[in-house]
Amino acid sequence: MDQKMTQNCCFLSKSSRSVIEYLGALSSNQLDSLTTLCDTFVPSIHDANSYGHQDQGNIDDDDSYAKFLQTSASMNGTPQHIAWMINNRLQHPKMNLCRLALWLLSTRIGTFILCGKASLSTQFPYLQTFSNISPKKREESVKSWATSCFKLLRILFFAAKILVLLVFYTQVNDENKNSSWKALGYSGPDPDFKKQKQENMNSKKKDDQPFGPLHEGIISLKNSQKIIFHRLQELGFSVSKPHNFNNARRSTECPAFIIECDAVVVGSGSGGGVIAGILANAGHKVIVLEKGSYLARSNLSLLEGPSMDQMYLGSGLLITQDMDVMLLAGSTVGGGSTVNWSASIQTPRHVLKEWSESYNLRLFESELYKEAMEIVCEKMGVQSEIEDEGFQNMILRKGCQELGYPVETIPTNAPSDHYCGWCSMGCKDGKKKGTSETWLVDLVKSGNGAILPECEALEVIHEEKNGNSGKSKAIGVAFAFQNIEGMREICMVKSTVTIIACGALSTPSLLIKSGLKNPNIGRNLHLHPVVIAWGYFPDSPSNSNETWPKAEKKSYEGGIMTAMSKVVANFEGSGYGAVIQTPGLHPGMFSALMPWVSGLDFKMRMSKYSRTAYIFALARDKGSGEAFSPYSVSYKLDQTDEENLKAGLEKTLRILAAAGAEEIGTQQEKGRSLKVNEASTKEFERFVREESSIEIGKHSVPICSAHQMGSCRMGTDPKTSVVNSKGETWEVEGLFLGDSSVCPTAIGVNPMVTIQAISYCTAQSVLQLLKNQKLG
Repeated sequence: MDQKMTQNCCFLSKSSRSVIEYLGALSSNQLDSLTTLCDTFVPSIHDANSYGHQDQGNIDDDDSYAKFLQTSASMNGTPQHIAWMINNRLQHPKMNLCRLALWLLSTRIGTFILCGKASLSTQFPYLQTFSNISPKKREESVKSWATSCFKLLRILFFAAKILVLLVFYTQVNDENKNSSWKALGYSGPDPDFKKQKQENMNSKKKDDQPFGPLHEGIISLKNSQKIIFHRLQELGFSVSKPHNFNNARRSTECPAFIIECDAVVVGSGSGGGVIAGILANAGHKVIVLEKGSYLARSNLSLLEGPSMDQMYLGSGLLITQDMDVMLLAGSTVGGGSTVNWSASIQTPRHVLKEWSESYNLRLFESELYKEAMEIVCEKMGVQSEIEDEGFQNMILRKGCQELGYPVETIPTNAPSDHYCGWCSMGCKDGKKKGTSETWLVDLVKSGNGAILPECEALEVIHEEKNGNSGKSKAIGVAFAFQNIEGMREICMVKSTVTIIACGALSTPSLLIKSGLKNPNIGRNLHLHPVVIAWGYFPDSPSNSNETWPKAEKKSYEGGIMTAMSKVVANFEGSGYGAVIQTPGLHPGMFSALMPWVSGLDFKMRMSKYSRTAYIFALARDKGSGEAFSPYSVSYKLDQTDEENLKAGLEKTLRILAAAGAEEIGTQQEKGRSLKVNEASTKEFERFVREESSIEIGKHSVPICSAHQMGSCRMGTDPKTSVVNSKGETWEVEGLFLGDSSVCPTAIGVNPMVTIQAISYCTAQSVLQLLKNQKLG
């Protein structure tokens, strides 16, 4: 299957894929069980008149709402989508348990084990398979898994719920539309962007489309070898056939060709992009290897499903081994800076003090680091003005003001008129200044750099040094890619210095595969765990309210993150607490997080999507985990972190109510909610107390993470750290790390500025090394 199809068919319509693409993923019996399970989570409800007019959300089209109720998952081809994903995308350690569960549900005994008495029948053979159980009993069985005392059943529920709902609400037909979106009040891709793309198509030839500012520096490895060589040589790189590398550790496969340069940077995000741009601007030849694809502005889809598949690690479906924490990490040219929510907060003073004093890293109290923060913020155009605040941030700000909680405007790397809720899918106009609009542009304009997308770094090549130091020296990186004929090729970049910037989830595995033995690699992982509360704000309030968000305001529009409260942040105390902010949630992620207690109840919740505000608490975590690969992540929440999250959750519920929410709730699996206007003060206080005191994690209250850091932390001792204060690994000379993995602890706020500032300082160390090498 060609690459473009591979990238997109994860979330495309059934008609866009042939049955061949998911045959072999599951047996016919397993697919039958999966189909039944999908229709349990998203059933067809035909009695729309009985349910459709009771607080059904913001539906001005009864036909679309009735159609929404009547459409089941199987009617949209959701089971086939999931079968394809199981076969082609999902790489979780528990995938075999998923297949086993589907097989068990296709048998009578297996259904009895998983569903108990619901599988019993009065007729011979007295036991039924899952697909033969009545819809009501199936629903009750599935619901019971969510609160089961058996961990594997809770995991089964959690995994099935996320997959089914995420796919159902993101898959699109051949017109790039989803049958439920109209009933949800969701526009799909940004209407302005759709209009702009159509105008471009009407006014320009296809080959005259804008390619974006990195076009001249992007070298597609899907071209012929002759074209690749020519492009690289045009930029001044030496390209040759392989030769012997003496005692170098290298891939077992012989490279097809070798590129020589001053520096190779693996990863193009907030770390790698900064370092690559600085080195190239200083006159050094730089090759950037990026696992993800390059999507110029004109090639963005702003469709949630395809964007997750194309621009996120693991197609946006990463989760810890025990399925306790859902993880989001960018994997595209520009990395996380391309898909983040624009928040650009400098490293807090108490964090710098801790790193400098407790970890003896004097870098963080130096003038160099202060200068680095100023330079990267200026580069990104960081500012704190807002011309028009979006729905969710208006509510957060209003609720805090009503309660007297501190609230402040978050600096962003976008201009004051940046009213866009699709930033998690790329920036349509380049106003958000990620590395693909700043540092990587410097690399391309310098004429000293090239970016090679869609290639996977296999290992760092290093050779033993003379003497008995036990250290080796990095001499480059072996990488793999799919050539023009669809065949896998191995190549090498030979370099004076090597910089690894794959992110906290991927950098450890590359170092381990490269033979590094430091026991700290992959450990001390911090995740900034997040828990979320929600509040429903109808188009019109039940009583007069002059500050009510206008009916045209939608939850998914506007700047994603512009307001923040530190009411439980504890910045002036221990430095460990929680900040309160808002997320960007389109229908797929919204559905994956919202509690499911029945098919009908869930569709009623989804119908309120466009006027439901989400507010979250993000903890600076003391607890930590391990990441030996992106698909093998473990994490344990510290008791202090749980208490901080509970305190944050309590405040978020109060903020939503104070802002005027007519209904509030959390993601707790029982799906409880409170009609605020109908509740007494005593009932309200009891609800808030109970919802914020429930155990977090262990599949009771979902935890999310969009920030991962610390898995190869910086320090002054190789016994407790992976890199020194210059960013260079203790084991291999000339091997630097330039991403969030080097953070000594969690930061407690959005880490983009911190990552860029640390990487700026690391780049200065690399420049000095290159200078010394040339002088030597």
